Amino acid sequence: MGHAVALGSGLVGRFVIERLLEADHTVTVIDLHVPEAFHSHPQVTVLEGDALAHIASLEANQIVINMLPGRIGDAVRPELLRGGHQIVDLAFTAEDPHRHQDLATAHDSVLLWDVGIAPGISNMLVKQAYDKFGALDTVSIKVGGNPAEKDNSWSYMAPFSPSDVIEEYTRPARIKVDGVVMEVPALNERHLIEVEGYGAMEAFLTDGLRSVLDTIPCSTMKEYTVRWPGHIDKWLSEGQTMNEEDLLAAWTFDEDRPEFTWLEVIAAAGERRTRTVVHDAGMNGDGSMARTTGLVTAACAMLFIDQGPEQGCGLRPGIHPPEGLSAEAIRHIMEYMQREGVRFERL
Repeated sequence: MGHAVALGSGLVGRFVIERLLEADHTVTVIDLHVPEAFHSHPQVTVLEGDALAHIASLEANQIVINMLPGRIGDAVRPELLRGGHQIVDLAFTAEDPHRHQDLATAHDSVLLWDVGIAPGISNMLVKQAYDKFGALDTVSIKVGGNPAEKDNSWSYMAPFSPSDVIEEYTRPARIKVDGVVMEVPALNERHLIEVEGYGAMEAFLTDGLRSVLDTIPCSTMKEYTVRWPGHIDKWLSEGQTMNEEDLLAAWTFDEDRPEFTWLEVIAAAGERRTRTVVHDAGMNGDGSMARTTGLVTAACAMLFIDQGPEQGCGLRPGIHPPEGLSAEAIRHIMEYMQREGVRFERL
């Protein structure tokens, strides 16, 4: 039995905490409002209120899982690093945590960031392609979590913090073209694609490449979010003027509505090419995005708990992206997801 501190207990956070409990670990859950079921769980300690205040009171060198929304997820990182904690970080922040490298090494702390589906598994698949082919010519990543059928409104449900979804649509997208990294407005390059089993959907540029822009030698790299046709038109005509509370209501996740998550990663070097599709449609009442994101986070956290960051993941003190994991750790994470029912197809 090991122990972890979970910052955040939303849809994905709750799923990760439940996986740790199933593995017989104990968890301290820190959030403004923690789900009632955890309050009475014998393996859970609940700390409600300001995250920074509770972090300051933690004993040093804890396994901490940062699952806070992106807009506050970076604010807690310096305090966590000063505490010498070993951090599995899911917070989708605009800030690059590598700016905390000196702080991490000074306090013997490890921070592994972007441990989700995309970024996360997408980075690991690109790294596997690089290990196989060497320097790459092109990388294309397409990902989306959506209802299984289009509707007459948004055709969308937010499986994680709506503020992070809004960030996807407003944060400039960093891409690489012919060896040059550039920023372009999000939502550019809108085009229709065919998603197996679902039909025509729309892809558009978003800022999901992140660390692989610097860590993987490649000439041209782009990342796209995938939605049902009409969703972005509605965002452009209505969504940008709506307040976040109204969007939250409009995008409320309906556990009874069929939905799916689909990720495609294509990498090419000369005539050699690999295409991997990751697909999940939820299971046992858990949504697909919570599963495909949360299983990555939970697998990383359990490697930290069971073996430690260095032995389990090949990580020494410092800040590390997903592609910095050892090849063995990457295989372990993907095999864990497949055992839990997530489908990987290498085409």
